Amino acid sequence: MSFRYRFSLPRALLLVFLLVGSGVSAGVAAAVDTTTGAPSPQARITQAERALQAVRRSLDDADAPETLRTLSEQALQARRDADAAVAALAPQLEQIDARIAQLGPLDDGATEERSISRQRAALDQQRSQLDADIKRGKLLAEDVRQLSDSIEKTRAQQFGEQLGRKVGSPLSPALWRQFAASLPDDLARLQGLYRQAAGGLKAAVAAHGWTAPLVGAGLALLMVFPLRLWLRRLGRRYAASERAPDGRLRRSGLAVWLLLVGTLLPGFAAMVVVASLRGISAIPPRLESVADIFVLASFVAAFYAALAASLLVPHRPSWRLLGIDDVAALHLRRFAWGAAGLTWLSALLREINRSARTSTVSTVTLDGLVALSYVALIMAALVTLARLHRRRAAAAAQAEQAEQEAGAAADGRPPRATRSGWLVLARLGGHLTVLSALVATLLGYLNFAMFLAQQMVWVTVVVMAVALLTRFADDLSLWLFAPDSAFGRTLRLSTGVSPARMEQAGVLLSAVLRIGVVLLGIAAVVVWFGNTAALSAWADTLNTGLKIGGQTLRPSALLWALLVLLLGLGLMKVLQQWLVDTWLPRTGLDSGARNSISTVARYLGIALAVLWSLATLGIGFEKLALLASALSVGIGFGLQAITQNFVSGLILLAERPVKIGDWVKIGDQEGDIRRISVRSTEIQVGDKSTLIVPNSELITKTIRNMTMANALGRVQIQFSVPLGADVGRVRQLLLELFAGHEKVLDEPAPSVFIDSISGGLVALNCFAYVSSPRAVYGVRSDLLFALLQATAEQGIALVTPTDVRVLHADPQADDPVQ
Repeated sequence: MSFRYRFSLPRALLLVFLLVGSGVSAGVAAAVDTTTGAPSPQARITQAERALQAVRRSLDDADAPETLRTLSEQALQARRDADAAVAALAPQLEQIDARIAQLGPLDDGATEERSISRQRAALDQQRSQLDADIKRGKLLAEDVRQLSDSIEKTRAQQFGEQLGRKVGSPLSPALWRQFAASLPDDLARLQGLYRQAAGGLKAAVAAHGWTAPLVGAGLALLMVFPLRLWLRRLGRRYAASERAPDGRLRRSGLAVWLLLVGTLLPGFAAMVVVASLRGISAIPPRLESVADIFVLASFVAAFYAALAASLLVPHRPSWRLLGIDDVAALHLRRFAWGAAGLTWLSALLREINRSARTSTVSTVTLDGLVALSYVALIMAALVTLARLHRRRAAAAAQAEQAEQEAGAAADGRPPRATRSGWLVLARLGGHLTVLSALVATLLGYLNFAMFLAQQMVWVTVVVMAVALLTRFADDLSLWLFAPDSAFGRTLRLSTGVSPARMEQAGVLLSAVLRIGVVLLGIAAVVVWFGNTAALSAWADTLNTGLKIGGQTLRPSALLWALLVLLLGLGLMKVLQQWLVDTWLPRTGLDSGARNSISTVARYLGIALAVLWSLATLGIGFEKLALLASALSVGIGFGLQAITQNFVSGLILLAERPVKIGDWVKIGDQEGDIRRISVRSTEIQVGDKSTLIVPNSELITKTIRNMTMANALGRVQIQFSVPLGADVGRVRQLLLELFAGHEKVLDEPAPSVFIDSISGGLVALNCFAYVSSPRAVYGVRSDLLFALLQATAEQGIALVTPTDVRVLHADPQADDPVQ
């Protein structure tokens, strides 16, 4: 039996790119049903039930993978119809519930008017019918899901059985004897298929002429050669011009352009040729599948070749994205062309073999030759990679030897070759694949050998494509939101966004695009195992939404919620900027009050934006209350300090015991308040450092506000004079000094007091007042300078510390000399 998964797998290239559109098409179909007289939701549920029964009846006789795939697609379509019908009936049920709620509850034993009673009965009947239809649709969707899982398990089982099926080994003489015996019959079948093709073309040309085929062939040649080459040159000229973006986007953008041009134009050319033949009915029914495979194989082969050309760029090393030399680039490009040609030819030959209904031994022989061809191609590529590694090692050794000779590296260490991670992994994976495929081929497991070789080639192509697209997404995002780009300048001038914020937006966009490309690559690899229906089901699930805790989250709702959140935050920022710059300066409020109002407005705007976005997701306030009650336990245990600081910050902003600009003293630290947020307060101390104090400290502890209610600053000077000094003269001198300083206030008036008289000293305590406590230190210093100078000029002695010395006399010093 032939390996039925063989070329249905390359269809992954088109299927993966169309998966995203499947959900959109389903949504459009559901919308059309409500506006164009399509079947009602109840009728769609009935049709889905019939389709499900038909799939179940056909499943008992289904043994081919193609049949299972068709049944899986039919089941998936039935599930889509059921889900669409349920989605259409749900709003009707909500409307009826709202109308019943308007009628109010009916108490036991109470009577109501006949018209209201009839209306209530009719609404109850409609609600019961709608509820039954919705439950029937949901049950049907669940039955279809279970059936789809069963089909996928059957397909996976058959897939595993085909991979593990053992046929004749190429080394077995019996296989070649059977092939020789069946060769005449197979050639006769191929000749019959050829006669059908030639006869169909001859009859179509006789009826319609050669115009359509010749025009199709001419357009195909025009797209493949002149147009494709011209577009490639156009892309290179633009990338090398000054109009192209600066940076890495030049190279990655050119690579993506070459990939698109090299993939689409040959594929479209194949489509034009087939369409021109179908336009005159020149393709017999038995060759319809061959024509489809011809188009798909052309797309896939063109993708292989274009990807290699965009990454390797043999004759332009400065534009090359892979870190390899020119020799390796040339050889690897030939191997890529070989892989593309082998994929195209083997796919076409297999489909022709199937359409001609040749013998099983011929199919086995063809599969063995294809598997060996893939193995030979991989081995040749591995030889090229090994030579590239040796050249790199030799170049590294020569460079290190040159450095040693120049004295730059005289430590005597042996030269080390630089290794590339992807190169080592590629060689290791290639060797394992070649060894496994060769052993499987020689043992007769041709299906496994061919699948392994094709998987190696396909995974390599997917990895290279993902690497290219992720790099392009990164370069495009960073360039798009670069502050000096055209879009960046426009965005910066129109919104006032800072350059740092724009760069952050570019990084976030790059991350999102990278994730999307990686998921697309994973889907492309998974499709090789025949799980296209499963991927379509995943896409439908994402389109209809994920149900989490009774709430359905849809990608469209998430996108709208994100847009609403960004819009709300933008409006909040605009309003806060208007408050700070326009309205608050004209209110006459001090800076602290203005800061409190703007801060509260900011956090209130953030809260409203979050609530608005949650409402867009369908999360009501009652669910938020449940969430808040659930979080209260965690707040009580683990978030108590944060909550306390938050509430304290609101109290500070409302009561304003301290405000911005106040000079406060807390503990042994004092300084000016620079910022009050809902969690902490920033205080700038004397050495210009910032002291961050939790708001709860300012509420629960005693602090000294030096500037609250316009407090004055008091200058205190204490010193002593001898007891015999003229104290009245000293008092007059001090009052004159206070009166002569411009910052000393006249009211309250300065004062001089005698604090104490003891030990032959008179202790004086003097006070003066200034307009602010911040001026105390400087004014006190000025007054002390002036006091020292004035007392020195007038001969007033200030007491200095007493120097007490204790002398111990020698008792033997006064003794007479003996």
